[in-house]
Amino acid sequence: MMQHAHIIGTGLSVPERILSNKDLEGIVDTTDEWIVRRSGIHERRISSPDRDETTTHLSTQASNRALEMAGVAPEDLDMIVVGTVTSDCQFPSTACMVQESLNADKAVAFDVSAGCSGFMYALNVVNNAIQCGTCRKALVVGVDRLSSIVNWQDRGTCVLLADGAGAVVVSSDPREGGILSSHLKSNGKLWDLLYSSEGNGYTPSILQGLSKKPYHLKMSGNRLFKQAIECLTSIAKTALKHNSLSSDEIDLVVPHQANIRIIQAMADNIGVPMARVFTNLHKYGNTSSASIPIALDEANRGGRLVMGKNVLLVSFGAGLTWGASILRWSM
Repeated sequence: MMQHAHIIGTGLSVPERILSNKDLEGIVDTTDEWIVRRSGIHERRISSPDRDETTTHLSTQASNRALEMAGVAPEDLDMIVVGTVTSDCQFPSTACMVQESLNADKAVAFDVSAGCSGFMYALNVVNNAIQCGTCRKALVVGVDRLSSIVNWQDRGTCVLLADGAGAVVVSSDPREGGILSSHLKSNGKLWDLLYSSEGNGYTPSILQGLSKKPYHLKMSGNRLFKQAIECLTSIAKTALKHNSLSSDEIDLVVPHQANIRIIQAMADNIGVPMARVFTNLHKYGNTSSASIPIALDEANRGGRLVMGKNVLLVSFGAGLTWGASILRWSM
């Protein structure tokens, strides 16, 4: 019997420390008004060195909350897939570290690196495994601590990026619904629009002690902005066409939370009003791989996700990578 992948639990974890736009005015040449107008972001969460807010810790907290909602014990997991580009160490994978933290001894665990699309890529891996019959219950995590790779002297990027983790539990079930389809794309010829470069020195006094990687993020903002709108629009339309759905039949869009202007342009292009688009980047900023699962958890717990309704997930990230999935919500 054909098995379908259903999300049965969601969870999130964000650092306690809030870095506001006013705080950033003391770090780089910017203003609260400029940041809000350009991105829609008012504040973001940044990991603290004096708290246990590592990539592994944030992932584990989000995972425990998702597992609790799903009523699934860690030892029942067959697979753990984590989307991230900011693991605590080069190896082993964050997924293996989370496996150890959860005591999920039965699961196979590994990471996926796809920039901000990491969660979408990881979700697709699990969906395929469930359809193939090699997995019954899985944990999918999106997590990043972008504060560790921020160039705090670059006002074009440091005002956007933040830390956080989101997780979902996915279960195999013969009933219709769940993940209807997943669609992934990449274009390595455009890698230089968003990439990591060696060196990461300056840390503002307000963030002294911040855990940092030996590289920093570089972004070609204007070119990336246009490419993001084009790719998000195209992949969303592909997903709609594949499922013979019109924009009117999408009850909620949960996009990658990068920039409100990108989200608005994409929504307009596919004919979905912003009233049916979930956004929370105003309080979390761009958390990369974590943004969609964090938004899913807030939408779920806030009553925005209703059983039987159609949900469009759509993401875009470094690589370049982008992807979309349509779910028939089944919780």
